[in-house]
Amino acid sequence: MSSHIFQEAKLRAFTKSVFFAMGCSEEHAALATDVLIASDLRGIDSHGVARLSGYIRLWKKNRINPAPNIRIIHETASTATIDGDGGLGLVVAPFAMQIAMEKADKYGSGWVSVKNSNHFGIAGYHAMQAVSRDMIGIAMTNASPLVAPTFTTERLLGTNPMCYAFPAGKYPPVIVDMATAAAANGKLEIAQREGKSIPEGWVQTSSGSSTTDAHALKGGGSLLPLGSDREHGSHKGFGLSATVDILTSILSGANYGPWVPPFVAFLDPLPSLPGEGIGHFHGALRIDGFRPAEDFKNHMDNWIERFKAAKPIDPEQPLVIPGEPETAAEAIRKVEGIPLSQPVVKDLEELADMLQIERLA
Repeated sequence: MSSHIFQEAKLRAFTKSVFFAMGCSEEHAALATDVLIASDLRGIDSHGVARLSGYIRLWKKNRINPAPNIRIIHETASTATIDGDGGLGLVVAPFAMQIAMEKADKYGSGWVSVKNSNHFGIAGYHAMQAVSRDMIGIAMTNASPLVAPTFTTERLLGTNPMCYAFPAGKYPPVIVDMATAAAANGKLEIAQREGKSIPEGWVQTSSGSSTTDAHALKGGGSLLPLGSDREHGSHKGFGLSATVDILTSILSGANYGPWVPPFVAFLDPLPSLPGEGIGHFHGALRIDGFRPAEDFKNHMDNWIERFKAAKPIDPEQPLVIPGEPETAAEAIRKVEGIPLSQPVVKDLEELADMLQIERLA
């Protein structure tokens, strides 16, 4: 499918104008924009500006507060719980990460749980904030219930991504950013827009059969945990997803499991919710709380070099360090621009017309 190339500055200005139209402040609009553009620059197209219309639909249903009073509601020296006041997760999560880093500055580590938030973009954006401060960053969130635990057909968990960001010395940081489902829902959305089928092992039908239909969720199907089936370790994916759900929601007072509010606006949250909004969990670990930061980064460089030297199965496909493809994509897209598929461009044009702002193209 053909794509259109947009320079970062143009795409950033358009995105910021969308958040302004929503009612966000200058600071919040710029921050939310930065999170989405970072995703597109890093090649994670499913979580960039393609998500804008989804946020607008939630806002129009009064499920996003564009001017939240984000505040700490419980705190110790190294921990805190934050109430996001129904704000954009794109704004709430950076606030939480900042608190985690400030606590790590003072006490060696900082841990922050969040409730009453919304979709926060890519986990990597938030965890990576710690890297430049010689800290290890951690970020995770629960999400709309689309994943069926092993041996079931009922949607009880989200794709529940987690990210760990490790600084290195002369090399880019190692960024382990992944969904705990076999595939993120955004990848299904891309396949749907492009009219493509999906690999086996991502999704099952409502009866539990494997399918390559990117639209299977609309027929009552479900995403599968990381591992896809029991023989390939889906119980481990279920365990990882459960861990994210517990840390992000039960610890903070957010909704969990099947009660997590859906990202799609045409589905309303379930009645009698046990918590408030979507939950996140953030951590920052100061490296010099364990050993000198330079020593750690030198050994990270050595770790990277040794793994990059691993003998490949296929000489044309060497080992890939976590975060390496995204770093490469960012270097290219910063210069050449960000590609958007035609369906995404059309979606953004309709969004501009609805909000009465200048079109992107």
